[in-house]
Amino acid sequence: MGEFVRLEVEDGVGTIRLDRPPMNAINRQLQAELREAAREAAARSEVKAVIVYGGPKVFAAGADVKEFAGMSYNDIADYGPELQASIAEVAALPKPTVAAITGYALGGGFELALACDRRIAGDNAKVGQPEILLGIIPGAGGTQRLARLVGPSKAKDIVFTGRFLGAEEALSIGMLDQVVSPDDVYATARAWAAQFTRGASRALAAAKAAIDGGLDGDLANGLKLETHLFAALFATEDRDAGMKSFIENGPGKAEFNGR
Repeated sequence: MGEFVRLEVEDGVGTIRLDRPPMNAINRQLQAELREAAREAAARSEVKAVIVYGGPKVFAAGADVKEFAGMSYNDIADYGPELQASIAEVAALPKPTVAAITGYALGGGFELALACDRRIAGDNAKVGQPEILLGIIPGAGGTQRLARLVGPSKAKDIVFTGRFLGAEEALSIGMLDQVVSPDDVYATARAWAAQFTRGASRALAAAKAAIDGGLDGDLANGLKLETHLFAALFATEDRDAGMKSFIENGPGKAEFNGR
């Protein structure tokens, strides 16, 4: 458990909780602790799904600009890959992930949300990639994951202007997946994550790997990846249990053990 990031586990759902008041600004220590929390969530078999949450007031308002301002080119050339790698650890989690967004999710904060499979936000949330207003660009995946999510034209508008988007606009263009009352954000994210706690964990991991991996190449190679992962699941106990249950009891009644 770190000073600014901790992993809390309850009933099969892990919550990676950011806690660096007042705005959860992402500095070197927080990003290092984030990477360790993601690795722990990936390694713990009892964690079936993961929520990334900044608390009831703010998700993460971005990078620690004061820390950035003191860095030279050589400093950031060394640190940039570390920051990107920390966000990538969240993206690589072989489990369903959801960002529970309250308040601001800006810059590095929204890049963290982009690394999750789903984004649920309060109706008062503000999201965006305002790095251009500092004379820089997103450096932890924002130019890449955002363009893949909403398309290059919308991503360019958001990155070029650096503007903050309200929850409803962000929902309408696909930056967010669901908007609820601010008080319901965490509970809604938890309800989404909880549906996977009794799921076929290896199949979920394979589905995520197929979708994410397929986006990195052309269709032909994506189909090859899908076939490989599809066939591999026939070596799992969950495949046996799922098909046996379907034949005997119909769909949706199987009990999986994650093996």
